[in-house]
Amino acid sequence: MAVKMKTFVTYRTTAACPTHARTEIPVRDLNVVIDEPVARGGTNMGPSPTEAAMTALIACTNVIGHKNAARLGVDLGTVTIDANCKFDRRGVLMEEEIDLPFPEITLTVNCDTPASQNDLTRVGQETSKYCAIAKLFEAAGTDLTVNWVKTN
Repeated sequence: MAVKMKTFVTYRTTAACPTHARTEIPVRDLNVVIDEPVARGGTNMGPSPTEAAMTALIACTNVIGHKNAARLGVDLGTVTIDANCKFDRRGVLMEEEIDLPFPEITLTVNCDTPASQNDLTRVGQETSKYCAIAKLFEAAGTDLTVNWVKTN
């Protein structure tokens, strides 16, 4: 008998905030550290909150992209992801409230692969349907462009 995965789950954690800049968040058996650079009063032990948001988008694109590629029978080969993110810092600098802190993000998913460009485009189309972090950015109004590119 197959085990049915739950459709909805609840994540719970209690984060420690040892300084004004560092937050330590237990996730599974890991301790995720979000921190500010030394220049902003942090200890540089991890990415800043906004950098973490960007890295989450890149990682989600990688994970969901590979899941879709496997489902579609597409070999992505070696993958690198270039990110170009426009970030309006006025909000985090407390200059003014910003409705859209990330107005524009472009990801380029570079695949050194035997697959065709058409196959990569199809993987990209499917990935855009399921990447939870991309959905968050798009729902916030970010102009998100993700290009899947054959590099060989």
